[in-house]
This record gives sequence, C-alpha cells and structure tokens, in this order.
Amino acid sequence: MNNIVKYCLAATLVLSAAACKKNLDLEIENPNRVDESNFWKTGADALQGINAVYGNFYRNGSPGSRWTPFYFDIRSDDGYSTSPWNELRSVGALNITQYSFEVNFDTWGHHWRGVYRANQVLDKVPAIEMDAALKAQYLAEAKFLRALYYYNLVTIWGNIPLILQPSAPDDKPLQAPQEQVWAQIEKDLSEAASDLPASYSGEEVGRATKGAAYAFLGRARLQQKKYAEAATALEWLITGPGQAQYALQTNYADNFKHTTENNPESVFEIQFKQRPENGGDDGPTSNVGTSRAPFFGPPGHGFNDANMHRWVVHEFLKENTASGDRDPRLAATALYDSTDERGPDFTQVYGSSFTSKNYDNNIRNRVWYRKYLDDYFRINEFEIFNSPVNFRVIRFSDVLLMYAEALNGSGRTAEAYAHVDRVRVRAGLSPLSTVMPGMNQAQFLTQLEHERITELSGESLRWNDLARWGYFDDATKLAQLKARDSEFDNFIIGRNKYMPIPQSEIDINPNLVQNPNW
Repeated sequence: MNNIVKYCLAATLVLSAAACKKNLDLEIENPNRVDESNFWKTGADALQGINAVYGNFYRNGSPGSRWTPFYFDIRSDDGYSTSPWNELRSVGALNITQYSFEVNFDTWGHHWRGVYRANQVLDKVPAIEMDAALKAQYLAEAKFLRALYYYNLVTIWGNIPLILQPSAPDDKPLQAPQEQVWAQIEKDLSEAASDLPASYSGEEVGRATKGAAYAFLGRARLQQKKYAEAATALEWLITGPGQAQYALQTNYADNFKHTTENNPESVFEIQFKQRPENGGDDGPTSNVGTSRAPFFGPPGHGFNDANMHRWVVHEFLKENTASGDRDPRLAATALYDSTDERGPDFTQVYGSSFTSKNYDNNIRNRVWYRKYLDDYFRINEFEIFNSPVNFRVIRFSDVLLMYAEALNGSGRTAEAYAHVDRVRVRAGLSPLSTVMPGMNQAQFLTQLEHERITELSGESLRWNDLARWGYFDDATKLAQLKARDSEFDNFIIGRNKYMPIPQSEIDINPNLVQNPNW
C-alpha cells in the first residue's frame, strides 16, 4: 500500500470518529504536501527554486514570449499592428484606453512574478546548508534574472515599486524613484558577474553566465547614458577575459533558428522547447515553447497581428555589400514580396511563392518580422504556440554596437570604428572606417542608429534605443518618427514614453500612482 492510499485511509478513519464528537477541532498536516514550511531545506530545493525563475519565461507576458515584443518592437517606429483585437492593436497605435486588458495585465503581472521568484531564492537559499559554490551561483543567477525583469519593468512603465523581499498578499508597495531602480539593477548585475561561471556544459547550457551579467550591466548603464561605465562593463567580453568566448556567426540567419542555438554569438538566450501543448502552469506537461510566432506570422500561417514598416526595408537598401550585392541581413529580418531579391515569384512564404498566396491589395505590400518565425521548417503550416526557437536576449553583435556607442559617448569616436567594422564585415559590407572615416561624435551616433536598424531590427531593442537617443523627449526628433510611422501622431511628450499601469493594480493598491497624463 503506497503512502498516498495510507494517508487517505487514515484521514477517513479520523474524520469518521470526529463525526461522533460535535465540537472536536481537528487539523492534520499532510506530510506529502510541499509548501514553504518544508521546502527550502536542501541544495535540491535551491536548484528547483532558481529553475522556477527561469520557468517563468514561458508565460505569455514574460521576456521573449508572446506579448513583450509588442512593447519593444510594434510600439516603436519600425512596427505596427493590424490585429482585429482592438486592445492589442492600441499598444502599437499608442492610444490604449483599456489599461487592464489581458496583454498589459499579463506583461505587468508575469514580470512581477519573475521578480517574486527571484526574491524567494535570494531570501531563502542563504540559510540552506549546501555546496558553497553552487549556493553562490544560484544566488548570482537570481540577481541576474531579477535585474532582467526590472530592466523591462522600468523601461516599459517607468514608475514602479522596488521590491527586494518575497511579497505577501496584503503588501501595498510604494513606487520608487527610477534612479533607485536603476541603481539596484546595476548592483544586482555587478554582484552576479562576480559569482557566475563563464560558461556551462551539457544540460546546464542556457543559464546566466558572467558574460551575460557584464553585457546586461553595459546595456543598463548605456540606457542611462553612463558611457564610460558602460564601456568598462562591456570590455569584459571584447578585450577582457571573455574575448575568446564570443564571436560573430558566419551566417547571420543562424542567430534565429532552433538548429543553431547557444552559439558563440549568443550571450544570453531564453531556452524554449517544442513539445505537446498540454497546458497548465508550472507542471510536468506545461508548454515550454514560445507562443510569439503565431502573432507575428503572415495570413494563412499566423494571425498577422504584427507588421514591420516598409521604411525598414529601404534602410537595408541604402548600401550594398563590398561585392555589390544586397545586404544579406535583409532576407533574415523581413518577410515580404522581395525577401528573395528576384521578387514575388521566387520569395518563399512557408514553402510557397509569395505570388501563389494571392494576397489582396491590403496585404500584398505588407512586411512581416521574419526573425523567430518557424517558416524555415514549418512548410505550408500554421504557426504553433510552442515554438522551439530560443529568444536571444543579448547577441555579441549588440555588445559590439553598444560598446561603440559607449566609446563614442565618452569622446573616443576614433576607437569606436573597429567594433562597428566587425559587425559590418560579417554582413559583407565595407568597413565603416574605409567608407566614412573621420566622423565627429554626432555624425557617428547618427550612423550607429542606422547600423542598429540593419543589425538588430525585430529583436525587442528598438523602443529603448529611441528612448536613449532622446526621440521621446524632443519635438523635433519626434517629428522624424511621425514621418516614418503615423501612429506617432498619437504620441504625447510626457505621456507615451511609458505605458499606463494596469488600472486593476491601482484599484487594489492605493499607494500606486498612475503614470502622468494617463
């Protein structure tokens, strides 16, 4: 007789006896139940705890999955939405009126769930008697992941609480100054970098590494325009101890396929896996793939909720490779009538020609973000909600371009050229130092804006790039966005830089104040 049956029988006998004693007050603890009173005791518990922080990535509102790209790509000037779901379309149109609808609520809530899980590890694991090196690693991983979640929270919503302990149901936290949130992000990443290993092997590949912590620290500092400090963090990967570990892939498109994941260009990527969709949260049958692809796929293969503006295509066409060919990154970035430069008859859309799709005039001229679509292996099929394609949170090419921007911002423009050249030469373009030598600081930054479009479009970086470059705070710069994307006619300086906090959260926490002008 197994333990479950024995405990059920015992409970039945006790409850029968209790029925004869009207006033008997009986409580029996189930020894098989796992809760906080009997968890966080062993090294195995600590491992499960930190794995649960990673496990939160599979939720719809977490980084790299279904909804976050709408905030960083579709809301920016290179994207727009044609979703029949009005509320989803309003995120990209910058005219949201229903602050608590599913997408905004889930993105907010699932990010805070990640923070909560990281806080549990940081609160409970220090008291566990276990291998000291593993303990330090798990705590460092939790700090890295907490910083990642807070980076998204502060750049999407701006004015947020700073919660560093496991939350209780009746907590009503105050919002913290943004400077305090950024300081905590930097602190977490700096401490994580000290204790994280440089690499992993086998089944451990995909965990946060020392290089990931330094790269994200550089990103956080750059976003605050701390140029010299950002350069110092990024140097670990470029000229420091990590330089032999990272390199650019020969084939640019390999950065967006499940067959070439965790390659030397990947600094940190969220691990996804395709398996049967049985549903449920945090269980053995939970979906551990990403549901991004159906919302970004074209008609017939996806819901066509997300589109790329055609001006992005023209950005790639401004310059040919050194051999006179089209920039090869365009075909990996955009799915449209001329993904194959020979035109619609040769362009393949999930295994069939663009021409054969017989799109109507409303659809024929559209462009779709191709990165992270499954069109290269799901031939003539509809996209799935459990795609196996890992989301690359940070690539080494982004590190190189961030480093160049940090050097330029520090007045070291001449030194910055070499790092942009590495990215351009991989794409077959002539070195920038050859074709545009001697630029001043402002000219170099303008060129960097172009370089980041052609290298990184569709990777959930554009919104924060625009914010960092001042487009959301300057009417003259905002006019440039309006010229490229009419949705920015709805953008109001002092309001739309940040999303509105879900009203349902404000209703249950009187200490939360809605973002200005919402």
